[in-house]
Amino acid sequence: MQRKIILFLSAFFILCFVASTPGTRSIAAANSPQAQPSPQPPPTLASALDREITSIEKQIVEVAEAMPEDKYNFSPENLNLPGADYKGVRTFALQVKHVAASNFAIWSPLTGDTFPKDFLGGNGPENVKTKTEILKFLQDSFALGHKAAATVTPENMLQTPGHSKSTRLRLTTFGVAHACDHYGQMVEYLRMNGVVPPSSRANSH
Repeated sequence: MQRKIILFLSAFFILCFVASTPGTRSIAAANSPQAQPSPQPPPTLASALDREITSIEKQIVEVAEAMPEDKYNFSPENLNLPGADYKGVRTFALQVKHVAASNFAIWSPLTGDTFPKDFLGGNGPENVKTKTEILKFLQDSFALGHKAAATVTPENMLQTPGHSKSTRLRLTTFGVAHACDHYGQMVEYLRMNGVVPPSSRANSH
């Protein structure tokens, strides 16, 4: 009987010691079901497409913001480089406006929004001239992109909306690919004016 009492007290003191040891409670709490972080919901087709639009939107907007306003009318043609052929290429302002106008053209069939007639021609409305106005035009076009991505589902992604010959999935991804193409050109315009693109500044640290 005395031996059983000794064993009981020994077990009791061991449990008390473990419970009072620093970190024990936090370990126990971390292992409890309530302390586990809630699992993230699995991505959907719409959320995956939206993430791609967000990525290129960030890059394009940052480049457009980085270029000084007095360089918005810059074109490589201004440099008169020997052996180069930049005649007639878009100015930086027109590069940005072209991306925005194209976004509206590509994504409006998905949302059902009316494509404004003054966006025709690929360079957007002529009355959008200042850096502030051009940036707003650009941001509004990407807002339409997010709206468009939200409409795409596994069930309708291969459907052709409105009078378009392209599927919903193709239109959504083509908007991203087109913007990526012009992002590469806009980066070179910045470099030609001694401006380091924001994404390269981040990588240099």
